[in-house]
Amino acid sequence: MIPEVPLLVMLVKLVDQIPVPRQPQKRGRGRPKTYPDRLIVKALVVMVIRRIYSAYGLLAFLEQETALTRQLRQLLTLPDGRFPSRRTWERRLQALPDTLPGLIGALGRHLVNLIQPWAHLGRAAAVDSTPLRANGGVWHKKHREQGIVPHSSIDTEANWSKSGYHGWWYGWKLHFACAVTRFWLPLAAELTVANTYDAHVAPALIRQLPAEVRYVLGDRHYDDEAHQVHSACRLSDRFLVPPKAGPYPHTDAGSPVRRVLHQLRSKAMEPFNGLFKNLFGWHGQVPVKGLQRVRLVVLGAVFVYQLLLLYQFQAGLPLGKGVKSLLQAA
Repeated sequence: MIPEVPLLVMLVKLVDQIPVPRQPQKRGRGRPKTYPDRLIVKALVVMVIRRIYSAYGLLAFLEQETALTRQLRQLLTLPDGRFPSRRTWERRLQALPDTLPGLIGALGRHLVNLIQPWAHLGRAAAVDSTPLRANGGVWHKKHREQGIVPHSSIDTEANWSKSGYHGWWYGWKLHFACAVTRFWLPLAAELTVANTYDAHVAPALIRQLPAEVRYVLGDRHYDDEAHQVHSACRLSDRFLVPPKAGPYPHTDAGSPVRRVLHQLRSKAMEPFNGLFKNLFGWHGQVPVKGLQRVRLVVLGAVFVYQLLLLYQFQAGLPLGKGVKSLLQAA
């Protein structure tokens, strides 16, 4: 009888199939890397799925003598038998968030090539952001201005922001771009403090989009005065389609087309807010503190979601269906 391969092991092995962004040809100062980036990304997949948020927790999990952990240890060990020390895990995981936006973009383009989501739909992508509340208490403005941290639970690297729908929140903002298609397909992502203006981050997201994208749909705040988003779209031969300013209903010649496009955008984006946070249990607060650690966990979760779509495609499963069950099974 052939033993079944655990789902978590299959997902970790999928990392070897993913194209990675090109590394700069000129190596920086310091010792060369002993362990390849793919190995560190494999560990991140394990951490996100098993909700492990530190190198110490990862090693404690891998030390358990089970069939699953033995297979995972083998996947995280070099062919010559070397395994990263705790200090190496800490250092490499701390540096990993800076490479995750490029990795998410590369996997997004890879998924588009495989799935062909726009075979029967317009080649559009949507940009948006969603709030994530900081772990612990909130740092009120009067205390921040005085330099007083009234409680040790406060994450002092987070910040305040306000939206018409969510009101005030203290924490972070996840910026993302996704394909306008039948299921949520993330193509690019970045995480910042909450008070970062969406239009400042959108050009970096647009640069990660697949070449097939022709229309970029966004809220009115992407139509910024500095025209940063418009410029990023023009440089990549794309069109930004924001809502038109002014009282409704609009009666200009382009209003019926914009209405259809933004209905499609709403169907593609709005379910994400609940879906993504529900998948990883973040309806309350993110599970870690500090910008780099939050970037690691949140962007790592976006990457894992993409990885699950790749698994569903290869297994012939309905795309985007039963993702939470898959996560629980892993």
